[in-house]
Amino acid sequence: MSIKTDTRHLYLQVIDEIKRDIENDLYKENEKLPSEFQLSKKLGVSRATLREALRILEEENIVTRRHGVGTFVNPKPIFSSGIEELTSVTYMIEQSGKKPGSQYLSTEILRPTEDDLKKFNPLKMDKVAKIERIRTANDEPVVFCIDKVPDGIIPLELVHKEDSLFKLMEVHARKYITYAVTYIEPIGYHDRIYDILNCSPDQPLLLLKQMHYTADDEPVLYSANYFRSDVFSFYVLRKRL
Repeated sequence: MSIKTDTRHLYLQVIDEIKRDIENDLYKENEKLPSEFQLSKKLGVSRATLREALRILEEENIVTRRHGVGTFVNPKPIFSSGIEELTSVTYMIEQSGKKPGSQYLSTEILRPTEDDLKKFNPLKMDKVAKIERIRTANDEPVVFCIDKVPDGIIPLELVHKEDSLFKLMEVHARKYITYAVTYIEPIGYHDRIYDILNCSPDQPLLLLKQMHYTADDEPVLYSANYFRSDVFSFYVLRKRL
């Protein structure tokens, strides 16, 4: 059945039709869409028009195209949030209706690198604690976390018992994180992280690099969190001034 003609470009109509089919469970999560030939014939459009629609759907993270294999429907993220909202990973997972958890990997006490000293400037520190953990939702790995804190701020022996570093910092150091400076990067294949998070090789990750500050502008926590993009999505609310 061909899509209805309206005043918009055909590829926009194709996008809407495919989205409706996904919403109506005609195409389910992780399911392969019909071939380009079959889909273009069904929708009554050229393959060039279909490819443009699929390109945009991939940019919107609705589908994934695998060269030589086909196009697959992406699972819907369990958590979507405005990036302007500063919340812990624990809270994000709880808000999705799932049980948060952590798999503790390691803690190291290191001499700070030049990059560490720049990130934590103007704080003076001789040692920095590096903590690696896997965050889970209903026991499924969803985030790989590398956190750095100045040595002595939190009791490191409790890291494997408490999911939230925010809470540890509040209870034991009376330091309350009020804001963060965040950079977002898409990440391609990485052997170790992809194996830890059970990702397929063509699945992108979202890396959030954040320096967290107290109300007094004291830098107290640096985090590099690798989020599975099939589980988390982030957006930014922008206002015209």
